[in-house]
Amino acid sequence: MENNDNNRLQTAELREAFFLNLYKKGFPNVARQVARMGGSLEEAQDIFQDALVIYYEKLTSAKHEVIVNEKTYLAGIAKKLWLQHYKVSSKNEPLHDIDQKDVTDEQAATGKLLHYLATAGKKCMDLLKAYYYDGLQAGDVAALFGYSGTHSVTVAKYKCLEKVRETVKQKSLSYADFVE
Repeated sequence: MENNDNNRLQTAELREAFFLNLYKKGFPNVARQVARMGGSLEEAQDIFQDALVIYYEKLTSAKHEVIVNEKTYLAGIAKKLWLQHYKVSSKNEPLHDIDQKDVTDEQAATGKLLHYLATAGKKCMDLLKAYYYDGLQAGDVAALFGYSGTHSVTVAKYKCLEKVRETVKQKSLSYADFVE
């Protein structure tokens, strides 16, 4: 009976050493991976521990798979677990957390941009709208606006964009003026 207890103790010590070794080898990689995807240290620990349980179940299952690189295998399990966790938690984010300041800033930037686009004239505004907002192809835009071909409409689009660029240069505006 005493021999059986010693075997269990040795097995428990070996198992503990096995898991500590896996933790030392695999956890730093998983922690970096979770941090890059917006997770915290606690979430990385939870994910890694779940990955260890899954890995251990694979090792002790009747269908024993050959696993060449334990560190990579654990990282793959952890990545899949994190993506599942992230998908579930992002669906449960309340709407009142949306920052109204961002919406207001975006509207102000859009207003500035439309003002400078309007300085190019109505025809240019309509042409650029057809290209960029409506997503029409050059041939469709040519037919819609009465141009002789796709080359003509492409040149007209370029000239319209140049008018807007000139206005922006004259006013000495930068990208920051549109996003602040």
